[in-house]
Amino acid sequence: MGSWSNSTLSNSSDPYERNEELAKVEIAVLALTFVAAVLGNSCVLLGLYKSKKKMSRMHLFIKHLSLADLVVAFFQVLPQLCWDVTYRFHGPDALCRVVKHLQVFGMFASAYMLVVMTIDRYIAICHPLKTLQQPTKRSYFMICSAWLLSFFLSTPQYFIFSLSQVKNGSQTFDCWADFIQPWGPKAYITWMTTGIFIVPVLILMTCYGFICYNIWKNIQCKTKREEREGRKSHGLLSTSVSSVKTISRAKIRTVKMTFVIVSAYVICWAPFFTMQMWSVWDPNFEWLDSENTAVTLTALLACLNSCCNPWIYMFFSGHLLQDFIHSFPCFGKIKQSLNKEDSDSSCRRQTSFTRIPTRSPTHSTETWKDSPRSNRSFKFLPIQT
Repeated sequence: MGSWSNSTLSNSSDPYERNEELAKVEIAVLALTFVAAVLGNSCVLLGLYKSKKKMSRMHLFIKHLSLADLVVAFFQVLPQLCWDVTYRFHGPDALCRVVKHLQVFGMFASAYMLVVMTIDRYIAICHPLKTLQQPTKRSYFMICSAWLLSFFLSTPQYFIFSLSQVKNGSQTFDCWADFIQPWGPKAYITWMTTGIFIVPVLILMTCYGFICYNIWKNIQCKTKREEREGRKSHGLLSTSVSSVKTISRAKIRTVKMTFVIVSAYVICWAPFFTMQMWSVWDPNFEWLDSENTAVTLTALLACLNSCCNPWIYMFFSGHLLQDFIHSFPCFGKIKQSLNKEDSDSSCRRQTSFTRIPTRSPTHSTETWKDSPRSNRSFKFLPIQT
């Protein structure tokens, strides 16, 4: 990404040249990523807004994670896209510093919102009694803490990046970082990798370790208890086992969703941070020789994380997609017309097939005469339509 390097320089030592073919590919991928991220996360937010169900804590975290992904789309992907189109940064020094701050702010927010969402799942599954102690206030506190911490940790960008000359005496300016040599780049990239990737991943892995152990332990205890009860009453066994399965599926469903989100985050960002760490800690690393391929590809892969999350939400929460579709007036009219057609056809079927002429027991057209064994409810057969 343009957060730490200008990723489209050519292999030559001339700072005014770049690989134009690679730049076109990068621009196309960034444009598609931006559109997909905005549309996908907007669908999730609109589906949550139009949903008739009461917003749960999980949906609250999904809402803010989608907002964090929109921050990445508008303040990281879009500026990088404009930057690649113009090649050089065109703007004042203040705008350069703000853009760099917001780019890293989106990265921190997306990572930390994922962390607090996983911590909430850990509390709900491993410490269910704590969910009864003002869970909504705790959720809002965790979300606000994630936003504020992300904003605070990304403020050093104002002091590191500035509008500076690409080469002394060239009179060509770009939004670049000014590090204290030789340890400045190592300290900066190590700090960013640790704060955005390593620490969040360690917290996520720890939480999921406890979550998986707790679910396994819960199922084992309940299964043994049901087996003991089943020896006394076979009927209670079947009912209780089904309840155990229902409880386990409800827990595992939310765990699966957050696990897939975490896996997508690791897969998308691990190559990027690995390449950045390699570039500063390996003394034999030739930056310009590898920048056209590995650095650009890993940066583009990292961008894909913001546009794959919303589809994960909608896959595991099917009603979000339905609520989003139902929010369009045209769909509502089509649904009403289909319901009216189904109602009319149902009435016609009931009238045609279930009504029996009123006849007397002697098949005459006289009035029906009640007999001790007759019942007026038999005039219409109970046929299900």
